[in-house]
Parts: sequence; C-alpha cells; structure tokens
Amino acid sequence: MSVGALLALASSAAYGLADFAGGLLSRRSHPGAVAMAGQLGGLLLALVAATATPATPATPGLTDLAWGAFSGVGTGIGMLFLYRGLSRGDMSVVVPVSAVVGVALPVIVGVAVLGDRPSPLAWAGILVAVPALWLVSRTGDGGEPDGISDALVASVGFAIQYLALAQATPAAGLWPIVAGRVAAAAVVAPAAWRKPFAGLGAAATGMLAALALVCYLLATRQQLVTVAVVLSSLYPVVPVLLGITVLRERLSKGQVIGLIAAALAIGVLVTG
Repeated sequence: MSVGALLALASSAAYGLADFAGGLLSRRSHPGAVAMAGQLGGLLLALVAATATPATPATPGLTDLAWGAFSGVGTGIGMLFLYRGLSRGDMSVVVPVSAVVGVALPVIVGVAVLGDRPSPLAWAGILVAVPALWLVSRTGDGGEPDGISDALVASVGFAIQYLALAQATPAAGLWPIVAGRVAAAAVVAPAAWRKPFAGLGAAATGMLAALALVCYLLATRQQLVTVAVVLSSLYPVVPVLLGITVLRERLSKGQVIGLIAAALAIGVLVTG
C-alpha cells in the first residue's frame, strides 16, 4: 500500500470520527456554535502543524494561501450544513449523502480539468465507490430521510474544500490549511453569533477534522487528486458503523450492500 493511500485513509478515519462526535454535539448545542468551536480548534492545530512543517520559502505565496482560503469557504459551508442535518437526521444517512457530490465532483474536475489519469484498476474502484455511497444514503423504502437537503449542500462545500486545497503547491507547506481555518471561521461566524460556546469537545472535534485535512493535503502530494479524494471521502463508513453499533440506528439491505461495496472500493483503490 502506498504512502499516499495510507494518508488518504487516515484522513477518512479522522473525518469519520470527527463527524460522529460533531453529530452528537450538534444534537445538544446549536449546529452553528459546534461548527464555530470546531473551526477555532482546527485553527489551533493547523497553526501548530504548519509551524512544525516549514514552507519553502519561509513565507508561502499569496496564491497558495488564496487556494487555502477558498478551500476553507467550502469547509465552513460543509460543516455548517452537515451539523444542521445531523441535528435532525440519522447519522448513518446524513453523513454518507454529504460525501456523494463531495467525491463525484472532484473526480470529474480532476480528470476533465487537472489532467488526472487514473489507472484502469483505480477507475474500477472509483466506479464502485460512488454508487456505494449512494446506496448507504438510501432508506429502506427508497424515500428521503430528514436532513438530506442539508447534506447535499454540505457535499458541495466539501467538493470545493477538496478541489481547492489540492491546488496549493507543496512549497507552501501546511499554511494553506491555516488560511482555510480562518476563512471557514469567517463563514461560520454569522450562524454562531450570540450562541453559547459549544465547549472544548467541539473544539477537539475541529482539531480532528483539521488533522484529516493535513493527511489529505499530504496525500495529494503523493498520488492523483482523484484517488486521494475518493479514499478520503470514504469517511461515512465510520459514522455509519458507529451509528448502528453505538446509537442503534438500523440499516436497510441496500445500505449494507453499500458498506460492503465501499470496503471493496477501498481494497481496489489502495492497490491501484
């Protein structure tokens, strides 16, 4: 298994845990407050990580910081709407839906615009992963459960996050992620205005999400953006599994098939 694949899977695991914890918190506190505390915690971790990983030259370029900030706008939109969806819908459904567009759009742009050329085996994994996420997102009767509209908006934000961050050059180190946390906080701030602080738990969740972005950014420097995005976007498997084991949420047959297909996609992508 390549280093890039391991980093992307680490990003997926960190994001999955962050979404699970953030989803629980958003049911007790205002979603905007949870998202804001998370961005502040993420900013702290990003600053520490960026300082420990110097850029070359020492001052990153404005273009790289701009890409990072644009990525942060997507993050802010994504987290705000994701937490709002999680506050009223099942975690095992809302989180996977938030990943569908988030994985499909970067793959399309990566191939059509950025010139990515995945191997046939990697294509097979991508073609399995996208419908797998769709299957996980459906209820047993094929209907649309609560929180789906919020999840779809969140997925567009996550697509922007992944695409923009991948455009930052390696010379910028991790400073684009710092710029992104600042921009994300600015996007979330109006929704958190005059809301009680969500607490250190939400801040820790944001740190975990920032760690996921660090792993993702490093993964894009090791392999194609399309593959890194797909592997990183398999994070819904974590909250779905925790949702059914910890929260006792029930899965339909289609969702079970989707989880199995997602596992197969991981196996294909990490070897392709």
